[in-house]
Amino acid sequence: MLINKPLKWTSFQVVNKIRWAIRKEFDIKKIKVGHAGTLDPLATGLMLICTGRMTKQIEQFMGMNKTYTGTFRLGATTPSYDLETTVSVSKPTDHINAKMLAEVCAGFLGNIHQKPPLHSAIKKDGKRLYTLARAGKTTDIPSREVLISDFELTEINMPSVDFSVNCSKGTYIRSLAHDFGQKLGCGAHLTSLKRTAIGNYQLAEALTLDGFLNSLEK
Repeated sequence: MLINKPLKWTSFQVVNKIRWAIRKEFDIKKIKVGHAGTLDPLATGLMLICTGRMTKQIEQFMGMNKTYTGTFRLGATTPSYDLETTVSVSKPTDHINAKMLAEVCAGFLGNIHQKPPLHSAIKKDGKRLYTLARAGKTTDIPSREVLISDFELTEINMPSVDFSVNCSKGTYIRSLAHDFGQKLGCGAHLTSLKRTAIGNYQLAEALTLDGFLNSLEK
């Protein structure tokens, strides 16, 4: 099933809501429901939801390239690399021009190494990184290799820039925003994010969560 995740919902909440609705509507005591790729609560867009025996194919779907659109805010950084936390450092952006933006953007194409944000669901020593971050603790996070197949700026309205990116499994767009700002020398963080495609599956084909829930009742 293709679902458009609502803003501020976790992927886990979406899966739980769908599982509960299916069990209630069809009077099923137990059914497997999973998703092929987590979206942060502040992100919206396409989720692939698998149920029953299709959950065995989740890894196949997770391995597909993802496409996102969104906005970076230049000249300001946050600990979470997005709007979950408040701005911690601000820097001027007067030195930035369109040519510099294009050159930095091109530098991210291909295989790159990036570190996931400390505010992420990745586990280290059995604990979620965001648990450590919220407790004010820091830890060394190993970098990982990801592939950026396409990355372009679609609109420049300083200090914000809109972007489109196609990337491999495991890419953190928040980290891309942070690293983009580092390369520019002014810092940046992610202010909006929407996943528009997973492989050949398109957001335009997805149901809203409410739309799916309503369809079960018909």
